[in-house]
Amino acid sequence: MEYQARPADPTEQMVQVLRQEIPTPKVLAFANPKGGVHKTTATVLTAATIGSVRGKGVIAWDDNELRGTLGLRAGSARHARTIRHLIADLVRVENASGYDLYDQLDDYLRHASDGSYDVLAGEENPRFAQRLDPHTVRRVLELLRRTHDVICVDTGNNVESPNWQTVLQTADQLVVTSVPREDAAFTADWMLDLLDEAGMDELVANAVTLLSCPTPNPTPLIDDLAGHFRSRTRAVVVVPYDPALESGSNIEYTMLAPATKRAWLRAAAVMMDPYAR
Repeated sequence: MEYQARPADPTEQMVQVLRQEIPTPKVLAFANPKGGVHKTTATVLTAATIGSVRGKGVIAWDDNELRGTLGLRAGSARHARTIRHLIADLVRVENASGYDLYDQLDDYLRHASDGSYDVLAGEENPRFAQRLDPHTVRRVLELLRRTHDVICVDTGNNVESPNWQTVLQTADQLVVTSVPREDAAFTADWMLDLLDEAGMDELVANAVTLLSCPTPNPTPLIDDLAGHFRSRTRAVVVVPYDPALESGSNIEYTMLAPATKRAWLRAAAVMMDPYAR
């Protein structure tokens, strides 16, 4: 294959990164044990951004073991099925192939309003968390790899849970999400230390830190945190405040301001750049 130089325009460069062939499906894990640090928002908007460029093959999975909201905030709720229903029928779906596999899996997925990405909703019943053992989580990820090129996983807040640990062990790309607050940054730092101690130092070194601005007024702390996490992770990307995200309701990519879309395009390109060819 002939080498094709990337275009000079930065936006076109980022689009090309997201559009290029991905040799093998990639799992992106969005993580920070602290709540309220935009894990769900980041998972959805990364999936929406990549999906808007690629057109298909992108899914967001809510793997939060306790009442995750991704399924409520993204995708059309054409049914009430969640990961619980998929796991109940997992053997049957796993045994399907070709178009039949896509059709059967689709019965358990929700879709973005523009069809750019799919959603596998989490289960709200806390008793179900016990069924997300490492073997089951790996089976679900392997199934999604058969049907999607990019799997964005919204992790929960419990680093001791088997599903959280399994997703991190399986991930190709760690995305550390935070807001410009000292407690959020401290928890992210603690998580990176924990992963280092668990032998996942390469995952940490190659991680991308995503700093989200929750208010329209930037704080000087964000520059300090960006500098700190550049010393710990491969890259840091800052995404701006957008009033379309303030209500906490449905996340609609098409409603974002142009500057916000460009910021998420850059963030997604940074995440995917090591895997494009």
